[in-house]
Amino acid sequence: MKIDIIGMPLYYGCDRDGVQTGPNTIRERGLEDIIRKNGHKVHDMGNIYIPFVPQEDKYKDHPKMKYLGAVAKANEDLANNVYSSLSSGGFPFVIGGDHALGAGSIAGASKFFNELAVIWVDAHGDINTEETSPSGNIHGMPLAASMNVGHPILTNIYFEGIKVKPENVYILGGRDIDRGEFDLAERLNLNLYTSDIINERGLDAILEEIIDKINKSRVDGVHLSFDIDVLDSSLVPGTGTPVENGFTMEEGKQVFTTLLKEGFVNSMDFVELNPKIDHEDGRTVDNCMDIVEHIFKVI
Repeated sequence: MKIDIIGMPLYYGCDRDGVQTGPNTIRERGLEDIIRKNGHKVHDMGNIYIPFVPQEDKYKDHPKMKYLGAVAKANEDLANNVYSSLSSGGFPFVIGGDHALGAGSIAGASKFFNELAVIWVDAHGDINTEETSPSGNIHGMPLAASMNVGHPILTNIYFEGIKVKPENVYILGGRDIDRGEFDLAERLNLNLYTSDIINERGLDAILEEIIDKINKSRVDGVHLSFDIDVLDSSLVPGTGTPVENGFTMEEGKQVFTTLLKEGFVNSMDFVELNPKIDHEDGRTVDNCMDIVEHIFKVI
């Protein structure tokens, strides 16, 4: 497999300094060597350019959303790189940066495939809009925007309108979900697998259900978006919004083992590593690299 690394050093979506250093940190820890030693070809497409916006201008483009223009422009560029990678037979592996980048990676994949499914592995739903977001941080909005819900500047990234149908969205591991997100999930009848549901039914059963639904659907492409905060906060203190009672390392690896063996995942995000706020023992970076190594063993 040809893996195309795409870096997205974006922090405007979470408005917390440090996450923009995540992509290069992962590279410096030997990402290309990990990919090659597991039998894949690798091409590093470099980092998406992120324009500088002063803090005092964060609400310049919208009174409720921070850095809207810069986030949208960076996602346009990311979408084009993802589309180019897929068009040349590559597997885009997008490293972030905050999860606002999901709007761009999904848009690029959606343009390539006739009908896309998205598996969103995250402690958060990321289906807020400017009206429901408590913070105004766009990293809590990309999945809603991809379903054509929210502000037109976000919903029309790369091309106008919907990128993924709600019935083809699978949110896995959510445990810090806002009231407005629950309301939207209920209205759209989303496949929302919260931690409570996973604990009740078991991760194996949930993953098999997702696989079964995808295989019975009409989708011809699957994008997997992995936010490291789906792991328990004790494992990833170096992320912007850590949440207790998350996946163990074994469960995180199980998600990849089970889903990637199906062979239907065509593109991926790996987001929200913030080395600047990591524990002094470096456990977040270490655990991230452990997961990354596992990904390229089983893909």
